[in-house]
Amino acid sequence: MKNEQIDVPIITVDGPSGVGKGTLSQALAQHFGWTLLDSGAIYRVLALSILNKGLENAPVKQLVETAKALNVEFKSHESSIEVYLDGVNVTKAVRQESTGIAASKIATIAEVRDALLQRQRNFAIKPGLVADGRDMGTVVFPNASVKLFIDASTQARADRRIYQLKQAGAPCNPEEVLQDIIERDKRDRNRAVAPLIAAVDALIIDTTHLTITEVYETALKFIMNKFSLGK
Repeated sequence: MKNEQIDVPIITVDGPSGVGKGTLSQALAQHFGWTLLDSGAIYRVLALSILNKGLENAPVKQLVETAKALNVEFKSHESSIEVYLDGVNVTKAVRQESTGIAASKIATIAEVRDALLQRQRNFAIKPGLVADGRDMGTVVFPNASVKLFIDASTQARADRRIYQLKQAGAPCNPEEVLQDIIERDKRDRNRAVAPLIAAVDALIIDTTHLTITEVYETALKFIMNKFSLGK
């Protein structure tokens, strides 16, 4: 993967699932009036496309071709982001546990990550970008202006996911949710390509016992100090 210098201010927000990085990223993007990249959604859309086409066991070459031809679009609203695949709203489908698990597996394939790398970098447009993911600050935007790494205990993340599922009226087995998170973490942190780690120059925020407001204020203070101004 080739590192590229991109002349646009970028804030990367990395971390595992269930830590609140999506909520934080959207709040920061709205604060600055910048573009938002949900890189996890791109992998989820690809996973959904692969599942819909029955390509789970297809050769890597075919998965790469599917990634390159992926027709994905994000439509941002004041409090949410809608995801479209081939013009169809798949926002709910990409948030399903089965899609997330499939996306985590696909993300371990180096050739697939390469195929999606430039697509993610294309989101870096003026006036700026907030990039939410797992390797935004280490691989996709290594020269980002500000890097954040959001984390939380495994149990806290499982509890949050269980709450989300119950709120949505979706079936939920607490033990399975916890096990899925443990297995996903293992894949993400131990994959050979772009493992989930904090960039050396990232601020690490543990959200286990913090409110959304506290996380946002901590992140914003760090960002303002990095930029040395209050824009």
